[in-house]
Amino acid sequence: MKQGWYSESIEDLCEVEYGTRVVRKRDAGTIYLVYGGGGATFSMDTYNREDRMVIARFAMSKRCVRFVDGKFFLNDSGLTISPLDDNTFDQDFLNYQILSLNDEIYSLARGTAQKNLNVNAFKKVQLSYPASLEEQKQIVAKLDQCFEAIDKARANAAKNLENAKELFQSKLNEIFSQKGEGWVEVVLNEIGETQTGTTPPTKDISNYGDYIPFVKPPHFSPDGSINTGSSMLSKSGLEKGRLFQSNSVLMVCIGATIGKTGFSTVPVSSNQQINCLTPKKEYNPKLFYYGLISPFVQRQVIEIGSGSQATLPIINKSKWSKLRINIPTERSVQDVIVQLLDGLKQKTQPLESKYQQELNSLEELKKSILQKAFKGEL
Repeated sequence: MKQGWYSESIEDLCEVEYGTRVVRKRDAGTIYLVYGGGGATFSMDTYNREDRMVIARFAMSKRCVRFVDGKFFLNDSGLTISPLDDNTFDQDFLNYQILSLNDEIYSLARGTAQKNLNVNAFKKVQLSYPASLEEQKQIVAKLDQCFEAIDKARANAAKNLENAKELFQSKLNEIFSQKGEGWVEVVLNEIGETQTGTTPPTKDISNYGDYIPFVKPPHFSPDGSINTGSSMLSKSGLEKGRLFQSNSVLMVCIGATIGKTGFSTVPVSSNQQINCLTPKKEYNPKLFYYGLISPFVQRQVIEIGSGSQATLPIINKSKWSKLRINIPTERSVQDVIVQLLDGLKQKTQPLESKYQQELNSLEELKKSILQKAFKGEL
């Protein structure tokens, strides 16, 4: 460690401040957004935090640390920390350091279906800092300058990415908002079998092996493919799980990535965060992948999921099975639409990948700068 720097634990340097449990039905209002460990869920008329770095406590995602601007209400799914002594530790310096520790904090998560922070282990995390408060403020000023430039570049890349996505989304919206002759509005359980995944007991390692892919929310790719890697069930594990046939459409129906959709050309199983539609043989199955990612259906997903009384946005199987979708009745028309969208996707996907890679590179640059800052190398 650089000379003049010290290392102490979070619990020795900081006060850990938990959020307050609230429920939409009782506490909802209109003024201040409510945050937990992720994005805003609803609004209230009171606030308990302002301009704070929030650490996820329940239902953690890989991005478990985020800064929230302005006044907001923090529920019990998140926590904040502040220095015990403002003359020893600068709050802005602390904020940047906690941001730099995002991956380490996420590694402290425990659980399978829902990852929750091991708070005791979190309190033992070491913070590095120079004894000079003035030096801390100088580091913050340098980071502010660096991040301002990165954020401008990130905004440009994000705009380009949004434009590329919008081209494809506008075509989806044009197609699946159609009504009229040759088109009908149906609900999902009228066009095929709908199921919800389930997780075989994880304590029994014999349930997991190399027999069939086992899908979880992180396995969905932006291009609609599903990549499970080494996540597999054994034959005996599948007997305690749920089989989804080939050419099925899968959607995440709980949590931060609700609405994320993929198409599987091979049989798979999944955990309970995912619902599956296996269309009847008379339909082109990929039509429903495109239909479920269309704005017409995604708006329903957001409305139903955010309207849940649960802490996390969720769509149960009953409500998911009743999602509405517009489809052409003629199989030949379905095939033409799928062919058209496949072709358009081949043109727009490389652009999306390019701009997403730019965003990823900028995020890695941020991490690299933060790592140097808290080793005293900035």
